[in-house]
Amino acid sequence: MRIEQIAWAAVPVPERLRAIRALRHRMAAEAGALVDSLASRPGRTPAESLAAEVIPLAEACRFLEREAARLLAPRRLGARGRPAWLFGVRAEVRRDPFGIVLVIAPSNYPLLLPGVQLVQALAAGNAVLVKPAPGCAAPMNLLARWLVEAGVPDGLVRVLGESVEDAEAALAADVDKVVLTGSAATGRRVMATLAGRLVPATMELSGNDAVFVLPGADLGLVARALAFGLRFNGSATCIAPRRVFVPHGDAAALESALMARLSAIPPVPVPAAVRRQTIRLVTEAVAAGARPVGPLPDPSSPAMAPLAVADARPGMALLEEDVFAPVLALVPVADMEEALSLSARSPYALGASVFGPEAGASALADRIDVGSVTVNDLIVPTGDPRLPFGGRRRSGWGVTRGAEGLLEMTQVKTVSVRNGRTHPHFAPFRPEDEELLLAAFRAMHGDGRTRLAAVPGLLRALRARLQCSTR
Repeated sequence: MRIEQIAWAAVPVPERLRAIRALRHRMAAEAGALVDSLASRPGRTPAESLAAEVIPLAEACRFLEREAARLLAPRRLGARGRPAWLFGVRAEVRRDPFGIVLVIAPSNYPLLLPGVQLVQALAAGNAVLVKPAPGCAAPMNLLARWLVEAGVPDGLVRVLGESVEDAEAALAADVDKVVLTGSAATGRRVMATLAGRLVPATMELSGNDAVFVLPGADLGLVARALAFGLRFNGSATCIAPRRVFVPHGDAAALESALMARLSAIPPVPVPAAVRRQTIRLVTEAVAAGARPVGPLPDPSSPAMAPLAVADARPGMALLEEDVFAPVLALVPVADMEEALSLSARSPYALGASVFGPEAGASALADRIDVGSVTVNDLIVPTGDPRLPFGGRRRSGWGVTRGAEGLLEMTQVKTVSVRNGRTHPHFAPFRPEDEELLLAAFRAMHGDGRTRLAAVPGLLRALRARLQCSTR
């Protein structure tokens, strides 16, 4: 694989992008096969698979086709801003591939998330190992085969097994970068493994996303948005709404509007471990004074209906743990200052949404410490392939997607070239050089009076230096 990667890195970027364009065209021609490969996602319709994964991945490919050559091109630095003492030096910043990138994929979006990371890594000149989540290898096997048929060298992309042991073996192998999408707990384990070898990683981890409802917000719109967040992909989305901060005066109306919509959403299968966690969190919250809006989860059922928990208060674990089930908490607040304060108590900082008049909502968005904020919407705007996506604090670091996500698949190299044979810095310092350097420093960096006062000394020191150099 290392040999194939070295050869692929030598291929001009436009040629690499031709393979990605061919992949996009193949996806459009055989979209049904991609949808069929996603059949492991429980409760998801073909239309939802197209909207949630297939089309966004194609858009991400097209973004690379349009932008990658420019973003990956060497950036030449002109004379502007170059220190005077580097006269004659040309410099440029280059983007080199890491080598072999390991993508550890999640189960909630088994095509889109690893697919974007795969094509970005390939565009940057890397080889790629993809470790799918259990039961989710089918879409990645299909992409890998189509990429080879599109012109990517055989052996450059390898889909690994689905087990934990396969992941551990891959992490122990000779990889140069890891991109993980998963829980915070998985992130800790992966980073502990990588730390000994100092392998860099991009971590897209858990969320417990906040929704801020400003005074004057359209509560009907907010209720529709929250219901969408609980329904879309079975609410197994890292930026689904979990904590809803709503003014006291609007809490009852929002609860009523949301209750009317939740009853229309069918139950969805939820993994047993997630179901147990959700039942524990909801039970603790109700015991502490919160109220369930909707049926409580049935421990004996593998499916779970969407649930809102009203009158949630600070200190409840429901507001502080990463939850991956169709549940959210309604938190009444006095104002948005209190909402910001309470929101900051969560260790997760992946995304947030703000609903209300645009000017006030945008101003509040500036103050929210998360990686992505949407205003008067949920989830969908983050599908824009131009936008980088990543979290802060316990939600990870680094980004995928967008220009920044592409550049995360590269490492920086700078190249500086000096013209001519003059290298005055090679000579040892002499006593008279102190006056020259001090005068030059003041002339370049002092205020107006300091610079003016430094000129005579600078001229005097230059004459002395020239006289010495001619002896």
